[in-house]
Order: sequence, then C-alpha cells, then structure tokens
Amino acid sequence: MRTYDVITFGEAMGMFIAEETGDLASVRHFTKELAGAETNVAIGLARLGYRVLWLSKVGTDSLGDYIIQELQKEKVDPSLIKRDPERLTGFQLKEKVEKGDPGVQYYRKNSAASQMGTKDFPELAEIHANHYHLTGIPLALSPSVRELSAALLHKARSEGKTISFDPNLRPSLWKDEKTMVKTIQSFACQADYIFPGISEGKILTGYAQPEDIAKFYLDQGAKMVFVKLGAKGAYVATQAESKVVAGFPVSKVVDTVGAGDGFSVGVLSGLFDGLDVFEAAGRGNAIGALATMSAGDKAGLPNREQLLAFMKGYTELTV
Repeated sequence: MRTYDVITFGEAMGMFIAEETGDLASVRHFTKELAGAETNVAIGLARLGYRVLWLSKVGTDSLGDYIIQELQKEKVDPSLIKRDPERLTGFQLKEKVEKGDPGVQYYRKNSAASQMGTKDFPELAEIHANHYHLTGIPLALSPSVRELSAALLHKARSEGKTISFDPNLRPSLWKDEKTMVKTIQSFACQADYIFPGISEGKILTGYAQPEDIAKFYLDQGAKMVFVKLGAKGAYVATQAESKVVAGFPVSKVVDTVGAGDGFSVGVLSGLFDGLDVFEAAGRGNAIGALATMSAGDKAGLPNREQLLAFMKGYTELTV
C-alpha cells in the first residue's frame, strides 16, 4: 500500500519557448521546458514539501525521457508514468512576447497520453492519497482518458478524500462548446474545491459576476469556490462566508501562463497546512503572482523559503 498527499494526472508535454519575439515561423532558437497544467501543480506542491504521485503516459522517445527526468528532479513520483512504444510524446511551441499572453501551437493529436485509460493503471487499487486534483484538460483528450478521470473521481469519493477541480478550458480540443460545458460541469459539480477563472465561469455557468458563479457551484455541493480574477485576486466563497482576497502587485508581467496553476498550488498547500480559506487564497494569489514573473510554466513556482520572502511585508497574510 502506497500513500501520498496528492494524486494528479494529465498530459505532460515538451515545450519549446522562443528565445526571440516574432512569428514562430521565423524563430530559430528555442529553449526546452516541461509543460502541462497538472504537472505544474504537481511540481509546485512537491517544491513545498508534499508527496505527489503523477499519472500519465509518454512515448518511448527522448521527450518522454526528458519529462520523467524533470519530474524526478522535482521529487514528483513518476512511477505511474507508462511508456507507449507506438505513440509519441506531445509537445508545443510557445511564442516570446513583450506583453500579453504568448501564442502557443500544440502537437498533441494521437499522443501517447491521449490514449491512456484505466487499463494502464491496475496499481491504482493499492495506492491512496489524501487529496485528488483534477482538471478539465484530460476530459477533452479521448473517451479513455475521460474514463480514467471518472475512475479517479470515484476512487476519491469512495475513500472519502477531498477533490479539487480546475476547469482549464481548452475550447480548441473540443468539437463544440456545448459538449465542453456539459462534460466539464459533470466533473466540476462533484468536486469539493473549484477553481474557475472569471471568464471560464461565465462560459460554464452563464453568469458574469463572481458571486453568481460561486453560488452556482455551492448550490451543487462544493465546499469552497475560488473564482480567479487575475491581478485583482480571487473571489472566495464557502457556504457560510465570502469575500474578495486581493492579489499581489507585480512589477513586470513576463508570462501569465501557469499563473492559475500556481494559484491552485497556493490554495491547496494552504488548506493542507491548516490555513483558513481566505489565508489559503492569499497564498494562492502570491504564488500566482510569482508565476507571472518568469517565462516557463513552472519556473516561478517557489519553495517555502522563496514564498516566505515574497510574502514578507504582507503581515495580514499567514504563510
């Protein structure tokens, strides 16, 4: 029997970040990094000292080797990463921009991870975790990956463990918006902690105000809802109380990709450490801010010392 603080899963990819601005077709030099919303959360929690198990599938190729090596360096347990000799590991090309969100081109169709399913992980019966973190991205990859998501959700529920869910909408991976909303909501409405961005919440619930988005999920049984408001922070609601938790000022935003994952890391680690819901959201805002100050998806995720140093001076927040 193996026990972890957190289990999460998804598709890890190679990411090639342009070293100069301009159209990707004209860029000649790239830096290789690891990408994946769920791997960002896994790495962020591992850097804060939690035992994290990562489930996925990669090809028997150099990018697959690279992903496993990077996770091992970060002390994320990669023992349930399976290798597919017939399919390749997905990757992406990412623009370098002076401001705004960078453009990204994905090469993931029919990747090894997109074909994983429950049959690949018989060991799950002997593995347990205190918390399960899921996102909406795997739900878009294939029916077999959705079945694996459902199996993990059922496992967490049957064990009486907490579940967090980040919608992480990727419309380009879905055949239409109606299917995306219906599928993602079927999972989100079973989670304890939900992390929608304000624009995601509008798409998923039809409501534009964070209070209404939060109420929608609370009415479905969620214990806590964290509506991400970008630089403004987050609107946080439970069945008993709610308020906006202010964000942290950032002198220069380098790249907003990964900020939402950093927010999840902060909130979850705060809750694990016994902080109240608003203190946890404050930590989420801090790590989200740190994530915007670096180009890589995971480069800005701090260890505990770095987190304390960044939050120093904000005495109203407990870290």
